[in-house]
Amino acid sequence: MRILCTFVGGLGHLTPLLPLARAAQAAGHEVSVAGSGGLVPAIEAAGFPAFATSPRPHHSGAPAERDRTPLEVTDARAAEVEFAANFASRGARRMAAAVADLLEEQRPDLVLRDETDLGSTIAAELHGVPVATHLVLASGLLVRPELVAPELDAVRAEHGLAPDPSLARLTTGLVLSDFPPGFRSPDAPLTVHPLHYRSAERVRGRRTTTRPTVYATLGTIFNKTSGDLFERLVDGLGGLDADVVVTIGRELDPADLGPRPAHVRIERFVPQDELLAGADLVVSHGGSGSLMAALAHGLPSVLLPLGADQPHNARRAGELGLASTLDAATATPDEIRDAAQAALADDAMARRCRQVAAELASLPSVGTAVAALEEAASGTRP
Repeated sequence: MRILCTFVGGLGHLTPLLPLARAAQAAGHEVSVAGSGGLVPAIEAAGFPAFATSPRPHHSGAPAERDRTPLEVTDARAAEVEFAANFASRGARRMAAAVADLLEEQRPDLVLRDETDLGSTIAAELHGVPVATHLVLASGLLVRPELVAPELDAVRAEHGLAPDPSLARLTTGLVLSDFPPGFRSPDAPLTVHPLHYRSAERVRGRRTTTRPTVYATLGTIFNKTSGDLFERLVDGLGGLDADVVVTIGRELDPADLGPRPAHVRIERFVPQDELLAGADLVVSHGGSGSLMAALAHGLPSVLLPLGADQPHNARRAGELGLASTLDAATATPDEIRDAAQAALADDAMARRCRQVAAELASLPSVGTAVAALEEAASGTRP
C-alpha cells in the first residue's frame, strides 16, 4: 500500500502523524509525507520521502531573534477567525493544488491527512482517492461548520465541487485519534466515531529526589512570539521548592534569560517524553501536543494560552478538572508560582489526570490503526 501523509502548518501538525506513519512503514507499506516546505528536513530526518507544498522557508523554524514586544494574546474568537482565514482559505487553496499534483505523480492508495489540512480532501475527492483523517486539535473547536465551511466552500467552488456546509466530506472516511476519547468538546461533534488508539507506550521514571519536578514549555511556534513570558515563568517557577526544567526551543539562547536559581534548568531542547517521565506538573501554552503529552503521562497542567487552539484546549481541560489557566499577557511571577504550587497540591486533579493516562494506556495499539488504514485503502472498511 502506498500512503501519502499530508499536513498543513508546523511541527504540531506533522508530529501527530509520525508514530502511525512509522508503524505503517514498519508493516511494509510505502509512506511519504507532504507538507510545509520548511519542514522538509524534519520529514526526511524522520525517515520519509518529503514533498514540499509551500516555499521552503515556510514553517522552517530557522534561527530568529525572540520577539520582545509586549505580548498580545489571541483569544478564542480571534483564533477562530484566524484559523478560518489561514487554514480553510489560504491553506486549503494551497494544499488542494499541491496535493492534486502529487496524486497525479505518486498515485497513492490512501491519503492520511491531519485534521486541519482541509485542502487535501478536495484534491482526493477530485481524484477518487480514499482519505483517512488524523485528529490533531485536542478540543476540536476550530473545525466547526459555522467557522470554516463558508471559506472552504469558496475553494471547493474553484475546483467545480458542490458546497459542503456541514463539512461532511471532511470525515466521510476513517477518522483516527490518539487523544483521550472523552477530551474532545461536545460542541465539536464528529459525523463518525473515531478509532482511538495509543501511539506510544509511556513509562514513568524512577524518582531520584523528594522534591517535585516542574516542566515548562511554550512549544515550537509561540515560543518566539511570547514577549517576556519566559522571564515571568522562570521568575515565578524559580520561587517553588521544586526542580524546574524550562525548554525554550532550538532557535533561542538560554543565556538571554539571564541568571536563575540553581534548581532552575533552562534548555533549548530535551525530548519531551524524557522530561515528562519524571515530572509532576507541566506549565505550558496549552497546545494540543503539549497538553495531550502531559495527560498521557498522567500529569496536571497550568496553562497560559497564547493563541491557535490553546484557548479552547484550556477551556476544555478546565471543564474536565485536568488543568488550571492563567492569562498569559498579565500573569505575574507570583501568580505563576501560586498557580503551580496549588496544582502540585491538588490531589483530586492529579487523580483525574492519572485516570486519563490509564484510559489512554488501555486503548488498542498503533497496529490496530495500521490495520484500519489497510481496510480504508482497500474499501473494506465502512
